[in-house]
Amino acid sequence: MTERTVAIIQARMGSTRLPGKVLRDIVGRPMLWHVVERTRVASLLDETVVATTVEEKDDQIVTFCEEEAYNYIRGSEADVLDRYYQAAKETDAETVVRITSDCPLISPTIIDRTIRTFRGGDSEYVNTKVEYPNGLDVEAMHGEILERAWDEVTREEDREHVTTYMRRSDSFETATVENLLDTSQYSTTDEDTVLRWSVDYSSDLEFIRTIYEHLYTNGSWTFDQQAVFELFERHPEIVNITDHASPEDFQLN
Repeated sequence: MTERTVAIIQARMGSTRLPGKVLRDIVGRPMLWHVVERTRVASLLDETVVATTVEEKDDQIVTFCEEEAYNYIRGSEADVLDRYYQAAKETDAETVVRITSDCPLISPTIIDRTIRTFRGGDSEYVNTKVEYPNGLDVEAMHGEILERAWDEVTREEDREHVTTYMRRSDSFETATVENLLDTSQYSTTDEDTVLRWSVDYSSDLEFIRTIYEHLYTNGSWTFDQQAVFELFERHPEIVNITDHASPEDFQLN
């Protein structure tokens, strides 16, 4: 019998670099809509829930979720680990899949691959490797491990970024999911540079909107990373719309 598996999508309006980004428009829909709907396509999930904050500015996210009939919970803005723990308890999650709301190209296929990897081994925590473009990040963990981290973690940074403690500690069994596609040719001339498909800056939003304008209107709205890379082959100028960054510039946060 498989564990009850719940995707928890963290979302807030208070981004310092691009305020309100989670509700910014992408081809007529808020970015959060794309993240939730793409996540829900994953076949191995039992439930998807949005985890926002109790801050007044995030009432907009609650209103959006209620209009779309999305499940949501509210919790601490700063203590994101507690927000995840409370969401997992409220949804009776035995396996927690972590998704962030600034990833509008999140892949249901990669979500399912991550869950299969998690279920197929003895690992307590699984995530996607850095070879994936930043923005396709998926993490899966046992609910008990999330509770253990919630109980043990004291560093403010670890409570904000949820899983840094799990990845840093030697006391957890971890595994990674490799990308089946070779993405190196799209990572600029610096071999240590990764593609950013998450939305952190206005240029990232322009980049994502351009991809959606090509693929969302002319094909399936659940297009995967291969379709995006094929688009780059036809329109290589798209890659340069946004900046790239080194892996250490990104944490799964």
